[in-house]
Amino acid sequence: MNTIRELLDTKGAEVVTIEPDATVLDAVRLMAELDIGSVAIVEGERLIGLLTERHYARNVVLAGRRSDTTPVRDVMSDELVPVARDATIDRCMELMTERRIRHLPVLDGERLIGIVSIGDLVRSKLADQKRTIDELTQYIAN
Repeated sequence: MNTIRELLDTKGAEVVTIEPDATVLDAVRLMAELDIGSVAIVEGERLIGLLTERHYARNVVLAGRRSDTTPVRDVMSDELVPVARDATIDRCMELMTERRIRHLPVLDGERLIGIVSIGDLVRSKLADQKRTIDELTQYIAN
């Protein structure tokens, strides 16, 4: 697997979204219910930010804000690093390392079509390595 397109074909491209005026508590409940680490913040159909567990910890808990009254827009990150479907797994790993982020929105033009996490990328690389090892083992055995 070399591209985000291939990763999304395997992982699925379902994107969990919430509106910016929803409360942080609603967003965190949604993430917990779905066992995910981030949620896309959309206004209409336009991606305007991401909220992650890290944002919650730093911008709500440590800041002494209330989850049940703080709107998502006040604590989300709007400094997005989007990638296209044809981006390579390696390039995405480089971006995440350089920017110290763990989630990348995947856009087709302006349309949000997926989110990939560092865990998705690592799983992809591990699967590729296993496949290579299996192929080499088969080659040597024959």
